[in-house]
Amino acid sequence: MKKTAILSLLFFAALAFAQGIKFEEGSNFKTILAKAKKENKLVFIDAYAVWCGPCKLMVKNIFPLKPVGDYYNEHFVNAKIDMEKGEGIDLAKKYNVKVFPTYLFINGDGEEVHRTIGYVEEKDFIQFAMDAGDPNKRLTALKQKFEKGEKDPAFLLNLANLTIYNDTDFSNKVIERYFAAKPEFNQDNLGLLFQAMKSTDGAAYKVFTERKADITKMLPEQQYAAMDKNVKVNTVMAKAYNTDTKKWNDAYFLAESQKFLTKDESEKILKRAKANRALKDKDIATYEKLTLELNQDVSALNADQLNSLAWNFFENVTTKSSLETAVKWAQESVTKKESYANTDTLANLYNKIGDKKNAKIWAQKSVELGKAAGEDTGDTEKLLKSL
Repeated sequence: MKKTAILSLLFFAALAFAQGIKFEEGSNFKTILAKAKKENKLVFIDAYAVWCGPCKLMVKNIFPLKPVGDYYNEHFVNAKIDMEKGEGIDLAKKYNVKVFPTYLFINGDGEEVHRTIGYVEEKDFIQFAMDAGDPNKRLTALKQKFEKGEKDPAFLLNLANLTIYNDTDFSNKVIERYFAAKPEFNQDNLGLLFQAMKSTDGAAYKVFTERKADITKMLPEQQYAAMDKNVKVNTVMAKAYNTDTKKWNDAYFLAESQKFLTKDESEKILKRAKANRALKDKDIATYEKLTLELNQDVSALNADQLNSLAWNFFENVTTKSSLETAVKWAQESVTKKESYANTDTLANLYNKIGDKKNAKIWAQKSVELGKAAGEDTGDTEKLLKSL
C-alpha cells in the first residue's frame, strides 16, 4: 500500500514537473527584464485580454504541452500580462499591441525583436520561438531585408502578416510591393488584403479597386460592395472623431457618409460608433442611453449579438430598468440558440437585479451545458455557490 502510494506520488510529481510553459508570477516587468538580462535570455510575453477566446484556447491547448514548455522554459523568461490592467496598459501602448493574443519577444533592454499573433498550433508556436532566437529570422532582420529590396512573394506575404496590426505604414509598403507583381488571388493574399484595408487612402484599397474584376471572381459582387462601403465608412469615421479632444464632428460624418449611405443608415452608424466609443471611454451613461435607443427592436439580431449586448450591460450598467431590458435580450438569445455563454449571462443578470431564484436555475443550466461542451465553468460555479 505504502509503496503504491509512493509510486503514485512520484508519478504525479513527474507530471507536474513535465508541465508546459512556466510563467513568472508576482514579478513586475522591470524585474522580468533584469532577470532576462542576467540570464542572457529573451523575454517571451503572452500579451492577452481576459475576454479573448483564442487567448483562453492557447492556455488550454498549447501552453501546457511538454515540448512547448521544454523549449520556452529553456530559452526565455516567460510572462503572461493582461494588456488591459495594471502595467499592461502602458506596455500595450509601448509595444503597440492592438490584437489579442499578441506574442512579444523582448530583449533585456526592453527592445522588441520579434512578434506574432493569434491562436498558433504547437509546431508553429515552437518555430516562432526558434525564429525569435535566430538574429537572421527576427522581425527586425526581416524588415532590414525588405529595405534592401527583397521581392520574394512568400517573404513579402509573411512580413506583411507579421506587421499588419502593429506597424501599419510599414505593412502598407510591403503590401504595395507584393501586389505590384500582380499575383493571382488566393485565400491567403485575399485575406491579407482585406485585413489591411483600413482606409480608402491606403495601398490595399487601391489594389481592391484596381483588381475588382479578379476579386469578384472569388466572392459575390454584393459582398464586394458591402466591403467597399465598410471601408468608406471607416475612413470617414476616423476623420470625424478627434482622438485628442474626444469630440465628434457630426456634421462632417453625416455629410460625407451620405454620399454612399442613406440618411437613416448614416445616423444609425454614427450613433452606434458613439455608443462603442462611450463604452471604451467608460462613459457608461452615454453608452447606456445610445444602446437602448439603438436596440428597441432586436428581432433581427442573432443569439451571439444579443448575448454580447446583454453581457456588456451586466458588466457596466447599474440602472435596474436597463438591466431588466438586458435580461430580455439574454432571454431572447437563449431562445434563439441555448449555450453555456448566454445561459451564464442570463444567470448573472438575474443575480444582479436580485432575482436569486432564476439566477440559480440558469446558473445550474449553464454549468450543465458548459461541462457538456468542455468549457471552463469555474466562474459560473462560483456564482451558483453564492446563491
